[in-house]
Amino acid sequence: MEKATFAGGCFWCMVKPFDQWDGIHKVTSGYMGGHVENPTYEDVKGGQSGHLEVVQIEFDASIFSYEQLLDIYWMQIDPTDADGQFHDRGESYSTAIFTHSKEQQALAEKSKEALAASGRFKKPIVTVIREADTFYIAEDYHQDYYKKEQAHYKEDRAKSGRDEFIDTHWQK
Repeated sequence: MEKATFAGGCFWCMVKPFDQWDGIHKVTSGYMGGHVENPTYEDVKGGQSGHLEVVQIEFDASIFSYEQLLDIYWMQIDPTDADGQFHDRGESYSTAIFTHSKEQQALAEKSKEALAASGRFKKPIVTVIREADTFYIAEDYHQDYYKKEQAHYKEDRAKSGRDEFIDTHWQK
């Protein structure tokens, strides 16, 4: 199994898009990129820890490639917004690709360059690509939130503006 780690704003909304494919073994909500050991949700949400909300994906690259994960990732976020995602604002909700190898780094850079060159967005792509560091698993109630708290998940996602953005920018 390989790992991929993506920050795309609220991790509740980032699990389901990856969780439905053959070759994806597990999608875990958590935190990465900060300076506090064992941060809590309140530490991260409040901006005191420097961490971003992330999803870490364990996948079988022979079934589902890292490039396919990148394609899904870009379609879940506004890569031009450096101040958060949709109605979730602040550093902890910013976007980032955390790479676990030099190969992932190269593939992530290539995909970012291709997206920038596509002309799909009028503003620059600001999503950062960083080397992965310590992953802290989020509290249990955040795991598989879209399954456990379906009504609240749907309500939160509906008012976030994420789906309208996706429809506007990724409709074929």
